[in-house]
Amino acid sequence: MTFPALQEYLSHLHATPQADTSLWLDENGQAHGRYFNSTLTSAFQPIRALDLAGASNQIVGVQGFMRSYTKSGSGLSIWKLLDTVATDDQSIELDRLCRLLHAVNFYRQPELVDIDLYLSVHARLLAAVDSNHGMSFRRVLDVLGLPHRKIVLQMPLIQADQASLLNYVADNYSRNGFRLAVNAANAQHGLELLQQVQADVIKVDVREITDEDAALKLLQVTADRNVRVVFKRVETIAVRDKLIRLGAQAQQTITAQGYLWDQPKASFAQLNDAEHAAITAADIA
Repeated sequence: MTFPALQEYLSHLHATPQADTSLWLDENGQAHGRYFNSTLTSAFQPIRALDLAGASNQIVGVQGFMRSYTKSGSGLSIWKLLDTVATDDQSIELDRLCRLLHAVNFYRQPELVDIDLYLSVHARLLAAVDSNHGMSFRRVLDVLGLPHRKIVLQMPLIQADQASLLNYVADNYSRNGFRLAVNAANAQHGLELLQQVQADVIKVDVREITDEDAALKLLQVTADRNVRVVFKRVETIAVRDKLIRLGAQAQQTITAQGYLWDQPKASFAQLNDAEHAAITAADIA
């Protein structure tokens, strides 16, 4: 699938940074942006549906990460670099630039357009987001002729006293047609979030799984509500094996994301290469 308005926009971007625009393209067609004299670009980490038989795990989504740009592709997280110096207004500006870059770099790759694109909402933006924030992003997508149905806006991990603020922001994005994901510290927290906010996806941190009963219950409850669970930060074979066992108990496909399989990469071809390398290394370890 191609997007004529996006292709027209890309055709007018320069091949080197220019004073009159914040975006430019490199020789591979990758879009980069400028902010605070830093060069930024997108990296994507797959979200995979685990094959319980041990075969290749299908990519069902990717999460966009903003990185400082280097030719080696090993840039740093730009939020960590700028978080202490940017004001709320500057953070909103950076957030909008990040979303534009991710959307451009995602939809320019035809291999990715049929899967979900997860875009994070930074924690500093919860209190700063106004009633038009979701509409602003929707308008950008409309101008570029890009669909929003595959975009999942990912809310940050919140404290208990931030539930009303999270609901306000979530409602803003939902009314503009975006799907929503919320982050949970663990499976029990995910169960609590289901009572607090209307979400399409619950993302659960599983660097360790200490409560398998809660994880199994979360899978069962979300299945009844048609909510997807993504287990993120999967870094060890032991955690992977626990997830596969939970999937068998719940009779559900497990969706997971983590360095066990993938480092964030710029292109679909790099993501496929990374899958084979990561799985081989993990199985040998």
